[in-house]
Amino acid sequence: MKSKTNQITITYVIIAVVLATFLYKTTSLFFSPENYLIFNLLKDLILIFVTAFVFRYILSKNENRNKNIFERLENTNSKIRESNQKYDIVAKATSDTIWDWKIPEDKLSWSKGIKTVFGYEENEVGDNSSWWFGNIHPEDSIKMSIKLYSFLEQKTEKWQDEYRFKCADNTYKYVLDRGFLLKDENGKAIRMIGALQDITKQKKEELRLKLLETVILQTKESIVITEATFNKNLLPKIIYVNPAFTNMTGYKPEEIINNSLGLLRGKNTDIGVLKRISQIIKNKEEGILEIKCYKKDKTEFWLRFTLIPIYNAENEISNWVSIQRDVTEEKNQEKEKEQLIKELTQNNKDLKQFSYITSHNLRAPMSNLTGLLNLIEDINIEDSELKEIIEGFNKSTHLLNETIEDLTKVMIIKDNTVVQKESISLKEVFENVFNQVTTQIEIHKPILKLDLEKVSIINTNKAYLESILLNLLTNSLKYKSNDRILKITITARQTDDNTVELNFKDNGIGIDLVKNKDKIFGLYQRFHDYPDSKGLGLYLVKSQVEAMKGTISITSEVDKGTTITLTFKN
Repeated sequence: MKSKTNQITITYVIIAVVLATFLYKTTSLFFSPENYLIFNLLKDLILIFVTAFVFRYILSKNENRNKNIFERLENTNSKIRESNQKYDIVAKATSDTIWDWKIPEDKLSWSKGIKTVFGYEENEVGDNSSWWFGNIHPEDSIKMSIKLYSFLEQKTEKWQDEYRFKCADNTYKYVLDRGFLLKDENGKAIRMIGALQDITKQKKEELRLKLLETVILQTKESIVITEATFNKNLLPKIIYVNPAFTNMTGYKPEEIINNSLGLLRGKNTDIGVLKRISQIIKNKEEGILEIKCYKKDKTEFWLRFTLIPIYNAENEISNWVSIQRDVTEEKNQEKEKEQLIKELTQNNKDLKQFSYITSHNLRAPMSNLTGLLNLIEDINIEDSELKEIIEGFNKSTHLLNETIEDLTKVMIIKDNTVVQKESISLKEVFENVFNQVTTQIEIHKPILKLDLEKVSIINTNKAYLESILLNLLTNSLKYKSNDRILKITITARQTDDNTVELNFKDNGIGIDLVKNKDKIFGLYQRFHDYPDSKGLGLYLVKSQVEAMKGTISITSEVDKGTTITLTFKN
């Protein structure tokens, strides 16, 4: 730059000398040489050199100014580069997505966060505000647009809003958007720079806390939060109670906060439970306790509550939470229930004793009556009326004797809580049962179908099983239909869970289960008007099945037949 200035100066001097010489020659034509030669020559040379130095000075100043401008420009470019580097570093460090909106030409650019946070590739990102607004959740878009354009009209500098922004995978993230407005000298908005911050986790946590708050406020359970440690050897100080606590105790929050639950104790409060509470807190363990407490109006009530320790990030107990419930009514019902159970137990004992005494005391007279009736049978009675009376008496006596025997069987089953089991042949059991009803089988001639091949051995009580099958078989024979040949099908199978299932099916007259379902296995329940029907068979069957830890079920239709299913653990 310096050499350039010197070149300009030399050029200027040469031109000036030529010009001065030209002027001198011209002047000499009009003036005498003797008067003006030296004077004009000196004048022109002085003029030339003065102007040359002035011109050089001007060029030097201009050169210095240009140099300063160049240095400032270099400095500015360096700052811009540094600023861009800081911008990239900040954008990476904060994980925010920075946007730059040139408002007049509607040009919008995004930082790399648009990909890292929202998953958009560069070719998927639009360069105007329409793309931005188009990816805002439809429920938030109108509200956000109104707020933004109202902000632009007001021309304030800072703006922020929360909304949901769509990701590349069509899911939405909650964002906090902050913007800064730039204006020209006339106050017109020309540019806006902002940053989207992903607050999805915070928003979900906020919603979760709001839900928890709603639950705490709306629940009928009393919730009390206390400090972690004892307050001067008393119970921990209360820092929060929910509305349910006030409804339960009558104490308002301002009356109980900074106090302890000791405020609820009274004359009948168990001191041992209070010591247990202290022990739980010292041991830092959970606990469920019941204690008699007193409301604000001194009404006595039972309180059941849990103590739960709350740990902070350092795994230290920061608070205790107590969930409480008024169980006064439950305790009263429990007390009544215990009293009722005691009374029922005593009544049951009395009834058993009565049954044993009655059964024992009636056996001897019944044996005597039976013996006398057997003797009378050998006497020839001529009086027809007396003969009829004796026959009726004989029938009633035998019926009473059978009733006593049935009741004795029931008592034996009910008292025998432990039933001895053994491995027995199912086929052998059925043979014994059939031998006992040979006469009835010959009379009714039923079609019998047995399928016992799948289960040969069963682990059960032989006497009970024979009694059960005998009852079921005699019922089928007794309640057969007169319109068709009786068919009895008996099958046995073993299920996957090591259970034996016996199905006893007939095509007899059936039972109306719609009318009799609830009393089908009841004591002395008769479903058919047969003279020799006592209503005891199915009751005995059910009692014996359940004594062997089995189950019994029945399906039946009137005039179609009955199926009884027995299950036993093998």
